[in-house]
Order: sequence, then structure tokens, then C-alpha cells
Amino acid sequence: YLIHGQNFNHDQWDRLGADDTAFRLISSGEIPPFILVLPRDRSWAQPDEDMFGRVLVESLIPTIDERYRTLPERSFRAIGGLSRGAAWAVHLGLSQWELFGAIGAHSLPVFWADTPHIREWLDSIPPDSLPRIFMDTGEKDYLIKSTLWFEGLLTEKGIPHEWYLFTGYHEEAYWESHVEQYLRWYAQEW
Repeated sequence: YLIHGQNFNHDQWDRLGADDTAFRLISSGEIPPFILVLPRDRSWAQPDEDMFGRVLVESLIPTIDERYRTLPERSFRAIGGLSRGAAWAVHLGLSQWELFGAIGAHSLPVFWADTPHIREWLDSIPPDSLPRIFMDTGEKDYLIKSTLWFEGLLTEKGIPHEWYLFTGYHEEAYWESHVEQYLRWYAQEW
């Protein structure tokens, strides 16, 4: 489940080459086959005011698992996103940890409404069930402070995660240059 950034829609990952890259890597046998689900977030509200997360968890995931040949265990389901999509990935990946084995947060601006809850979400996940976490951002990303706050919290709590600070800005050119890395990471334990 890959979620687009604010002011974009469900075709953002496609435009950045996620589908073509996945096809190339799967066809060459470099990564196993998987399904890309690209939901559309139509609101720009915080999670407590936006039904997107609830619809994704209660409707979209069950529909995908019912209609397609999925492996419905959390270890075979990842959630990731760009910018606002990364905020959704962290929100859903932690608050609904039973559903996701991996979280990708690319240029993360943590939802301000989530900041009081993230510690308790992390504490409620059994240590042997912590999702894999990948974080990255550009060194000139204007939202870097939020990413650094979350990364610092993970480090403080001793929660394993991959963290990358690359050259770049909060823009599509940055994300496009890392799409292959993201897809390889999501699929590495499948």
C-alpha cells in the first residue's frame, strides 16, 4: 500500500515509475511478485477528522485480500508513503500494527494530531512484532524537523529502523530517484 503526497493523487507513484520498476525487478527475478495498491487520499485533514485511514483498514484491505491472490498475513503487507502519505504510513503502521509488517516513511511530516500518541503506539507493540521501518529524507527538505523528531524517538526507544539522509529536497525528483531502493526494501523479506 503506497500512499501519495498532499496535492497529488493515486497516480503519483505510477508517474514516479513504481509500477515499471516493480515489473522490471519482478521480471528479472530480483524481487518476488507483489501487488501495488495505490489508494487516493481526497482530504487534507488530520487522521481524527479524515476517514481515509478507516476506509483503507476496514474496506480496502479486506477487498484486496478477497479479490486478489494475496498472502494476507501482516508479514507480507507493507505500507509506505511520500510526504503526507508517509504520515499516513506511520499513523496506520503503528496504530494498526497487526496489519502491517513494514512501514516506509519517505520525507515524513508526522501528523501533529499523532504526536501525543506515537509513544503509546510504539509501547503497545510487542517487541517481537515491531514492523520493519525505513525512513529517508532529503537534506534540504523543508519538513526535515518532523522526520528527525520521529527518527530520534525510534533511536531513543531502541527501535530498529533504517534511516537515510540523502541529498535532495521535498519534491518528486527526489522520490523518483529512490523508487527502486524503496521497492527493493519493501520486498526484501518476502
